[in-house]
Amino acid sequence: MNRIQSTAFTVQKCCERIGKHRHRYRASSSTASNGVLDRLRQQNENDIVALPEFKARTKLSEFLANGGATTSKNSIVPIIPPSNGFKHMLTPAQMRLTLDAAMATFHLHVESRIAALCGQGFYTIGPCGEEMLASIGWALDPYSDAVALHYRHLSVSILRQLRLGRKLEEVILDRARGHVVSKLDPVTGGVHCAIGSAKLTNDEHDRTHVTGSGDYIVTSTLASQCPPAVGRALGFSMVEALRSCDDDDDDIDRNTTRPISFVTIGDGSVHNAHFLSAFNLARHARFRRKKCPVVFGVSDNGLSISYATDGYADYLFSQCSDQHSKGGSFNDVRIFKANGCDMMDVYDKTLQASSYSRKYSAPSLILYKELTRRFGHAATDRQHAYLDADEIASMAESDVVAIGIVQTVNWNAITYGEAHARFEEIGDMVKHSFNIAAEEPKITSRDEMLDRVSKQMVSVPQLPSDKLRPVLNNNQREKKEVMRKHMTRVISEVMEVDPKIVYIGEDVEHGGYYLVTDELADKFKGRVIDFPPDETTLLGAAMGFSQVGLLPIVEIPYAKYLDCAADMFYELSLSNWLTNGQCPNGMIIRVQGFDRGSKSIFCIMNYFFLSSLLITILVFGGNFHTHNMISHIPPGVDVVCYSNGEDYVRGFRNAITQARDGRVVVFIDSTNLLNLRHLHEKDRGWETTYPLANELISFHDVRRFGHSGKALIVTYGNGVVTALRARRALAEQKVINSESELDIIDSPYLSNFSNGLREAVASGRYEHVLFCDVCKEGPGSNVLSSTIMSLKKQCILPTKWDFVAAPRTYNPLGNTITFLSEEDIIRAYTNLISM
Repeated sequence: MNRIQSTAFTVQKCCERIGKHRHRYRASSSTASNGVLDRLRQQNENDIVALPEFKARTKLSEFLANGGATTSKNSIVPIIPPSNGFKHMLTPAQMRLTLDAAMATFHLHVESRIAALCGQGFYTIGPCGEEMLASIGWALDPYSDAVALHYRHLSVSILRQLRLGRKLEEVILDRARGHVVSKLDPVTGGVHCAIGSAKLTNDEHDRTHVTGSGDYIVTSTLASQCPPAVGRALGFSMVEALRSCDDDDDDIDRNTTRPISFVTIGDGSVHNAHFLSAFNLARHARFRRKKCPVVFGVSDNGLSISYATDGYADYLFSQCSDQHSKGGSFNDVRIFKANGCDMMDVYDKTLQASSYSRKYSAPSLILYKELTRRFGHAATDRQHAYLDADEIASMAESDVVAIGIVQTVNWNAITYGEAHARFEEIGDMVKHSFNIAAEEPKITSRDEMLDRVSKQMVSVPQLPSDKLRPVLNNNQREKKEVMRKHMTRVISEVMEVDPKIVYIGEDVEHGGYYLVTDELADKFKGRVIDFPPDETTLLGAAMGFSQVGLLPIVEIPYAKYLDCAADMFYELSLSNWLTNGQCPNGMIIRVQGFDRGSKSIFCIMNYFFLSSLLITILVFGGNFHTHNMISHIPPGVDVVCYSNGEDYVRGFRNAITQARDGRVVVFIDSTNLLNLRHLHEKDRGWETTYPLANELISFHDVRRFGHSGKALIVTYGNGVVTALRARRALAEQKVINSESELDIIDSPYLSNFSNGLREAVASGRYEHVLFCDVCKEGPGSNVLSSTIMSLKKQCILPTKWDFVAAPRTYNPLGNTITFLSEEDIIRAYTNLISM
């Protein structure tokens, strides 16, 4: 037979096979729901049977029906066990359930591409080629371990859910819901298609689970699952220490398996800063002998969409030392490698890695090799742009599910007839699930999206308005102190009450850059923790701490440094929305180094004349340490900026209440206010007494300086002090007759429109309103511009108003010329009243 005849024969046989499966596809459709997706399948039948995924499913079904015989040019190469055997082996029952997960994963991918073709599916990133990684699920404890899986590792998630006793049809239906974005999707509630699991509620789990265990949702941001995974690993030991101290807790099972944190990525992600930061933190923890039982799983299929990785992952991890002593006394991450197509080797090596990390509370990494990606990255992937036709065809022919079935048959765990029957049964199950899911409701209301951004705010007792003025404790005349002293005291107060609160940051054990944590490390042993200078892992660790039941307070040393962790900040901010409230990340983030720096007095001894001193007043700062932009206020976070110690304490107590319930609260701390004593000359007017223990303020409360004026200044943070001084100057310059003519409102709630401010402006008493923002003018820099628009939309802003802010430039070192000044406010107010 010549080449042309051979090609014609192959095409004819292919058409015959597709014709048979077209008939079967129609027969299956006739028994389905006859809903919208089923009708669209029939309308698009010709396009569906031409899909490479559909053709591959047809070939696999025929392969099984023919008892393992294949007409493909690429024959199925059976798995050959390693010469030294396996340390751990799957049982026949485990192999069969692994096949169930692999088959379900393959069918789900095929039907997702069909649903997308029909306009009913919205997520087509495929797991094909990595289905046999399912046996990872046997190496992890389903009740104790925390798992975050890369989007291609769906089969692992399916097997883990099956081990928890869920029915396969339930698991498949839930995943189909994700693909068609049904509101009934238990993972995201209809906003995304993501691997994860709903909170477990069965009695066995309630009795035996470890706080922080379960499958964590992974976003589409490359490798962003890694820093929180390391955080969970670090947090487990802290939770264990808390539990060991709680001898009265009868609900604690002392025999619970010691948990590990397991996280997977693709080989392209090893280049990403999220992974590199997390991996480095795990190595650093091991170097410092800190407990960090995290296992990184990396699947290497040679491609990161179109970028050929060329075995770099293998090269990279070969550089890490895998030398270790029997007692585990070594400094690096232990490396394991497995054949990703061999379910037995995957299980064996993963169990070795997880057992090692579990035993020694140390990090490890397992590289899954020999994998081939099938059918492209997603339905939109233009493979022909970077691969030739032969490469694409060869990759599609590489059927790892068939390899797994052959392996299971060779181990006498299943027959080809049984495998074929199960394959067809699961295929019908998946198709039926997509039919059901496509009929279910989807997100249609904008209000639904707004309501799930954050946990509902916990109401706090309303503080009487007279308490929002500096007062002395009637029972005990406490010494007035600067704001920083009160900040330290309130942090100590909440940590004393709640042992689950931990304080983490850079240089915080010795007091931090501004002495806010002074002496707290000695008072709360092991709960005030220094991290290396990497804000990505700092926020990622905080996210992991929150997920294992701790309440982290995170100190970012300077506001500019939040830029370094911006993506991780956005990840933790959207978690409540993405998980439909199932996985909030309650925490407090303290952002220091904001706005103008304070003046520091240095006394330098003259060594030639010991009796003299050189007194120098310096302005601390520069652009990188006195940042006055608030660029990162995504939905899902509360941002506040208090101007005085009294309100800071009350607001911090409220913030702890909100964070404990799952909200993320960001405190922006103005450097100039931390040690400020005097408002005017030497009056000590900015020192306050410490509030009573029951005093809290909500985020919506505002502090008013004056109640009788016809004009109003709205500001926050250091702008309050600047405005008060400007008001005094306006009175002295006779621009206003007295300070009582001009009220000032301190509105610290920056991420939302304050109810207290709304009520004040809506009163109608103000003829002029001036908004004074300490941040820079222009888009993406300041917060009061948004406040102005909210007031305008509600038609409660008077016609005469103006806005003044810091100039849109950067801040030079040793100088305050670029910050909002008294002169700026005086000039703006004078212009406003002259309108």
